[in-house]
Amino acid sequence: MIHLTTDNVSVLLTQTAGALPVIAHWGPRINASDRDLIEYAGTSVRTGMDGLSDVPYEPGILPEHSHGWGGLPGIRAHRAGAAWSPRLDVVSVAVDGETLAEGAVVQRESGFVSIHANDEWAGIGIDLEIDLSSSGLLRTRVSVRNDSDAHEHLEIVGVNPALRVPTDAREILDFSGRWATEKIPQRHPVVFGTHTRESRRGRTGLDATTVVAIGTPGFDASAGCVWLCHVGIGGNHEHAVERSDGHLAFRGGELLLPGEVRLARGERYASPWVYGSFGVGLDAAAARYHGFLRERSRSSRRPRPVTLNVWEAVYFDQDFDTLAELATRAASLGVERFVLDDGWFLGRRDDTAGLGDWIPDPASWPDGLAPLAEHVRGLGMEFGLWVEPEMINEDSDLARAHPDWILKAGAELPPRFRYQQVLDLSNPDAFKHILGVLDGLVTDHGVTYLKWDHNRDLIDAGHPVTGAPAVHDQTLAVYELIDELRQRHPELEIESCASGGGRVDLGILERTDRVHTSDNHDPLDRSRMLRWTGLLVPPEMLGSHVASAVSSVTGRTSDLHTRCAIAFLGHFGIEWDIRELEDAEAVILSRWISAYQEHRELISTGRVVADGDFDPDAPALRGVVAADGSEAIYTIVTPALSADSRRRVRLPGLLAEARYRVESARPDSLGPWWLSPYWLDQTAGLDSDAEAPSYSGSLLREAGLDLLTFQPDRALVLRLVRVDG
Repeated sequence: MIHLTTDNVSVLLTQTAGALPVIAHWGPRINASDRDLIEYAGTSVRTGMDGLSDVPYEPGILPEHSHGWGGLPGIRAHRAGAAWSPRLDVVSVAVDGETLAEGAVVQRESGFVSIHANDEWAGIGIDLEIDLSSSGLLRTRVSVRNDSDAHEHLEIVGVNPALRVPTDAREILDFSGRWATEKIPQRHPVVFGTHTRESRRGRTGLDATTVVAIGTPGFDASAGCVWLCHVGIGGNHEHAVERSDGHLAFRGGELLLPGEVRLARGERYASPWVYGSFGVGLDAAAARYHGFLRERSRSSRRPRPVTLNVWEAVYFDQDFDTLAELATRAASLGVERFVLDDGWFLGRRDDTAGLGDWIPDPASWPDGLAPLAEHVRGLGMEFGLWVEPEMINEDSDLARAHPDWILKAGAELPPRFRYQQVLDLSNPDAFKHILGVLDGLVTDHGVTYLKWDHNRDLIDAGHPVTGAPAVHDQTLAVYELIDELRQRHPELEIESCASGGGRVDLGILERTDRVHTSDNHDPLDRSRMLRWTGLLVPPEMLGSHVASAVSSVTGRTSDLHTRCAIAFLGHFGIEWDIRELEDAEAVILSRWISAYQEHRELISTGRVVADGDFDPDAPALRGVVAADGSEAIYTIVTPALSADSRRRVRLPGLLAEARYRVESARPDSLGPWWLSPYWLDQTAGLDSDAEAPSYSGSLLREAGLDLLTFQPDRALVLRLVRVDG
């Protein structure tokens, strides 16, 4: 019996005889003696007929077909058609490196469990790892080893651990989307059978769910038991919810293509980590992921610099004078990082040519990028650069020199997407070349930030020589490439961009510092994307830019206040031709930048809260609250269509016993002036010294403030500061 507990969550594992461990409980924290746990384990024992026949099978973390499991087996493998139904026997169990004796009962605050098991007849060995972090995030992975002397390889078809949850979790929330329209929520009941979301795109995918929430009926941001699950790999993968007789579990793993992993004797396949987070409400479950990433990401080491990306300012039309002018204007506004986007390298006049030739184009940059980099640093800003190292244009010197470096499953090249093909980074020569190019760019130009893009799916992606599937190898090669580059440049920061939000997963996020949430900067669409991508990613790692008044994607016009207010609770930046700024707009934008710099520590460390997710008539609220409850910032967006002209908006996360001063950054109008509520008219501006009302935290949290919702899609930012000492 192993009981791991921390931060109001418990995981109870039972392991009987040689069977693989079973999750007996994963949910609210429990308190029990060792004797209680032993007695509890016996409550589920069913003897069958005379203890010899029809003995019911209790599926463990790796359910086994050989014991009568009728659902998806945890390990699917075979050796030339044989050894396909392994029956694994546990050899040893250890907690935090300490091997447990038979009959042991262990209770610990968090912990790392490792189980060794094998099937001697099938020649299969496994190492199963189960980890409960100090923040309460549960994760598991499996390593499968070929122990057979047989000539045939062990082919791994799939490895899908089962994270069991109670059957009273009867609703699912997952997500879909498309380019520039990521993270569309879809909510539906759990039914018998399997609800599966697969991605065969070779990257997480613009339509990928990213996370799956399974919860008790009616769960929302702050209420209901929720199990929030995720598969931590950026290649092909699947998320699934499986319901059968008395059993409900999240099933996740890498989606392997035929013949993709074939193990010789002694070789191993390691599955990706499969993650789960229990919480009361979505926000509590999401907070465990945020804590996990904040412990690991370099984005936690220093304040997030305000960033200007030049893509929507100039696109491919680049020259020193234009970019130097943009940099000068950016510095005057308070921008701290300047990023040169696509179009700087050889032959890059549009997206049809040049990928792979990572040297500055002499036609646009006769003196190279050094003068621009020096100009940017001379203005006190960091210099960043856009790259797409995994891709190649057929019209490039690199493709002409090394056509054998392009992934393809047959004689013909795969279909073009954005005129691109995929560079085979599992080829040692290609890997060495790209690593050298990136190393040189960072070293030679003092680059501190790479916007790492990935603009096509891996379709028909095979090893050029054999045609064998290459997605698995390519994914691991990309991880190795990033790891090696960052080892050489410890302070280098990297953004994961994939046509926007097409690669958002913990496999890539353990190696990068933020994500490009979407190519769509329309603030109203971004409000939704920031909320739902934020179930996995903390706000300081969510790229959040102020773009032009007319969205290049939706064509919708938004005022500067709205664009800044939505971008505020993220990693604030600009993607806009700021040379066209009028003086009044420059003053407004500069004030928002200054406010972000003042409050970015709170944004980077605070607990994320939300409200109004599933009520179309309600304002949408997203906020961050300081760990000690001393301060909070909320962005509130009025509904697009509502029969109500007013709603009470509760401010979650505040301390009930405290008193808070209310400050605001409000739009020009929320509706008729004579309907504006008293409290809002009395608020001071953000960080203003003017008098402002203050209220009980309990009232603000439980009763809320009356908010005018007369006009749709208006964004309001509130700052709450504790004033009672």
